[in-house]
Parts: sequence; structure tokens; C-alpha cells
Amino acid sequence: MHRRVAAAAARPASAAPQPRPGTSRMRDKRRKANSWDIAHLAGVSQSTVSRALRGDPMVSAATRERILDVARQLNYHVDKNASSLRRKHTGTLALLFFEDPTADDSAINPFFHSMLGSIIRACSRQGYDLLVSFQDLLRDWLADYEDSHKADGIILLGYGDYLAYSDRLEALIGHGAHLVRWGQVLPDHPGVSIGCDNLAGGRMAAEHLLRLGRRRIAFIGEVAPSAPEMEDRYRGYREALSAAALAPDPKLQAAAVSTECSGSEGLRTLLAQGVQFDAVFCASDLIAIGALSALRAAGRRVPEDVAVVGFDGIPMGAVTRPSLTTVVQDTKRAGEALVASLVNQISGRPVENMILPPRLVVRESCGGGATIDLPHAP
Repeated sequence: MHRRVAAAAARPASAAPQPRPGTSRMRDKRRKANSWDIAHLAGVSQSTVSRALRGDPMVSAATRERILDVARQLNYHVDKNASSLRRKHTGTLALLFFEDPTADDSAINPFFHSMLGSIIRACSRQGYDLLVSFQDLLRDWLADYEDSHKADGIILLGYGDYLAYSDRLEALIGHGAHLVRWGQVLPDHPGVSIGCDNLAGGRMAAEHLLRLGRRRIAFIGEVAPSAPEMEDRYRGYREALSAAALAPDPKLQAAAVSTECSGSEGLRTLLAQGVQFDAVFCASDLIAIGALSALRAAGRRVPEDVAVVGFDGIPMGAVTRPSLTTVVQDTKRAGEALVASLVNQISGRPVENMILPPRLVVRESCGGGATIDLPHAP
């Protein structure tokens, strides 16, 4: 016994970690690989393997890649149930959608489809599974997901009515919920929000139309405190008009929620009032697609008679006739930021609100023969 202790004491500190007691250096191929096997072959400690496999940022990228390469060679898969029990985490994040009025049965705004893919990929990279459900304002989200150990934290996705759920978010944060939402970043909003610079995006859209020589620019969208994203897009539009010494005309504003039907109705309202306009800025791409349909039915040529700009950057806008000029929100970066923010909260690291810049993509609805991508000016 003393000789073994002495030998261990004499072993250089830099030597590779030894296999777990009772195991052989040469792994029995019939036995399932474990984290000790990976540690031995990768030349690191077993605790480093555990940290690397759960995506701990304290492990360097090079070390993590070496560990993952060994894990792949050994056909090793993390036992998420056992790992979760040890860490008292579920290894799952919950993504809750607001139900939106849609032309089909999906009840999900098409804008969020591409963000969903980004969120799934980001979760996978962080070692989390994703639980997706619709939001129900009548239910207790904290009890349903975190307290019941279904999920470690919650992502809220979808616009909804801000005023209807702001008090609920404040209560959830007060009870210690790990939560991040996509939406307008407001100074008094509870918790962490990640959103687009809607004010800059609205200004960008109107400025582009003004550069084309359009002077009677209508706005179709919802302008109300319950819809702060659209309200900020409208404010940006007004700022651009004011900078061009143009007084906003209340007759050039029509209400609409983010659906094609509502956009078509908003455009028809402008036509019925007999108001003259040579351009339309729509607060969402779905509104803009509906407006294009109404203009076509009214015999108005786009862009010759009326130029049209939308907001969001949904794939459908690229295949409309004419193709739709739009202010694009960065859904890839948004999904990554939402997941990173939530994982940081769960790990006890500091998090902050984030505002992502938009960019303008010019297509045929403004006279562009080919796509022109104009980045947001800092």
C-alpha cells in the first residue's frame, strides 16, 4: 500500500488523468463508453469532460473540440436523465408562442418560422432540448414548466398584446423565473427582452421611399401602446417625413394587424377615402402582401403608381409579384441571442436587453430589378 501511495506521489503533475479505479486502460469494447474513458483518451480530467459536454464556456474551444472528437470516436452519448438529476436541471428550454391569426391552421406568424429554426440550432449547440407550446395567459407558466421540472427556462415568442401580459411577466420575474422574450425593448419592461430596432427600421423604409421621389407615403399598421413594435415603426416613418419637411397626414394612416386580410382591408380603406398616395409603408410583410393584392384588384400598378415596402423579411416576400421590398429582421442572430441569454440566466451569469439592427432589402415593389441589400447605418 505504501509503495502505491509513494508511486502516486512521485507521478508528475502533468501526467494524463488515470482511468477510474477498477477499470482497465484498454476499454472493453462490450462495455458502453463513459466520461472517464473520454477523459483518459483526451488527456483531461473527467470534470472537464462533463463541463465540455454541457457547453460550459469556461472550457476552451480547442479542448471542447478534442473532447467531442473522442466522444464521437467512442460513440458516446450523454445520459441526459442522469446528468439532469446530478445538476438539478432538466436540460430542456420551453418556447412559448402567442397564437396569431393566420390564413391556415398554424396560428404562427410566418416571421417566426425562420427564428424557430435558429432557436433549435442554438439549443442543440448549447446541449439543450426544446419544448414548444402555445402560450395560454390563463395558465401559470412558472408552475407549468420550471416548478414542474419540465424546463429550466422560458422563451416567449410572438407579439401578442403587450398590455395584456406585462403584469404577468413582472410577477414571473419576481418569483425567480428564468425568462427572455422577443419583442420591443422598453425601459420599464420586466425581465430581459431582445428585439429589433423598429424605430430605425421604420425610418429606413420611409427614407428609401423619399429617395425614390415619393411624397405621399401612406402607413398601414397598428399604432397603439398594445403593439409597441408597430408603434415604433410608425414613429420612425414620421421622423423620416419630418426630416424631409413633410407634415404627416392623418388621412394617410390606416389601421391593420399583421395578416394579409387586414392589410388588404387597410389599403381599401385608403382607396375608399379618396386619399392620394404614391407609396405605402406597411408595418409587416403580411400586411404588405395584402396591400399588393388590393392594389392589383384596384388597377394600381406597383411600383409605377404606388411603391410598397414591408417589414420582417419573411421568405414569402421574395416570391410575390412583384417581389416585396422589406426591412429585414435578423432572425438567425435573434434566435442565438434568445437562447444565449436564457442559458446565461440559468447559469447565474449577468444578462442585458439587446436591440438588433435591421437592414433594407430592395426588390421590385420599389422598382428594383434585382435585390439590393442595404445594411442598417450605425
